[in-house]
Amino acid sequence: MKAKEIREMSPVELNGQLETLKGELFNLRFQQATGQLENTSRIKVVKRDIARVKTVIHENEKKA
Repeated sequence: MKAKEIREMSPVELNGQLETLKGELFNLRFQQATGQLENTSRIKVVKRDIARVKTVIHENEKKA
């Protein structure tokens, strides 16, 4: 997910996306703990997406 795409989202969509990504990260960690995760690099990608969404949320809060 690109930062440009994230900046075009509304605050409601950003919060929904954040919750979705957190759920996905939880599932990935659970799979890793049980040895079922094949693509371990996906964890890193999801963490970065979470950081991007949080950054945009914070930027929007500072503007208001």
